Amino acid sequence: MINFKNVTKIYESGDKKVKAVDNISFHVNEGEICVFLGPSGCGKTTLLRMVNRLISITSGTIEVDGKDVNSVDEIMLRRSIGYVIQQNGLFPNMTIEENICVVPKMLGWDQQKMRKRYNELMEMMGLHPDEYRKRYPYELSGGQQQRVGVARALAADPPVMLMDEPFGALDPVIREHIQNEFLRIQQDVKKTILFVSHDIDEAIKLGDKIAVFNTGELMQYGTPDDILSNPKNDFVRDFIGGDRALKRLTLLKVKDLITKLEDFSTRSRRRADLITQTISINENLRTALSFILDTPTGEAWVIDENHKKIGVIRISDFEILTDIHPNELTAVR
Repeated sequence: MINFKNVTKIYESGDKKVKAVDNISFHVNEGEICVFLGPSGCGKTTLLRMVNRLISITSGTIEVDGKDVNSVDEIMLRRSIGYVIQQNGLFPNMTIEENICVVPKMLGWDQQKMRKRYNELMEMMGLHPDEYRKRYPYELSGGQQQRVGVARALAADPPVMLMDEPFGALDPVIREHIQNEFLRIQQDVKKTILFVSHDIDEAIKLGDKIAVFNTGELMQYGTPDDILSNPKNDFVRDFIGGDRALKRLTLLKVKDLITKLEDFSTRSRRRADLITQTISINENLRTALSFILDTPTGEAWVIDENHKKIGVIRISDFEILTDIHPNELTAVR
């Protein structure tokens, strides 16, 4: 879907030349979220902005759905690619409905079609269409503004979305909630998304693939599990941190754990009446472990999709799926 071939960006200032992006090549499949990960100044935002030609390409090619972006009219290119930035970029003098309908209006949509699309997107974002229709951005919270920014990027139903640290300005609680909503929406819309972040936990949670950058070079490209289990070099290893085993728990769910427990369905229930906490079979293991560590007994009932109790998991069970030493388990708190 998106193909980067030997992409390079060189900035020139007098006699000096600086390579912001250095001979980058990789492919992002249709419907995937690819997170561009790395420290500030590593070239990830520059590469992102070359996709919709906000920054010109010095050499190499970027293809979107088989078409070289340099062969497409830049205005039409930008209208066909959703773009979300950290500051959400909403027009302060426009209502929420007008903000969301900016691109559809440019594309000549009629009022009925635009209103229908606005209603669909606001409901998708968990915001009541009529409540926000005539309000202005300053009347919304940061989290609400960010949702509207995502809705606007989706308005013309683009196949590709570019997202430049869109949740970076939100506080941790709201940020996690918006991330969860974003993943829920992606299950329905299946867009191809390039997502810039400097947060390894966000990259692991959101990314189907992760591209790790440093000083303009691509250090490693692969699935979150590839990156965590087999860091390619010292930079990647240091950047993702020493708790790689704990981070990998985010990629697994409770149901993955219980398939490895030979006695899960038969183990003793003598103390089951003392266990009041429950955890969903679909919860990720890092959240599950954090939850269980805070329970009085160090145990919790697992409930299925129908909220039926199907068995008990314990702190010690987590040693089965990972190379975490028992003394490291409390580090997840």
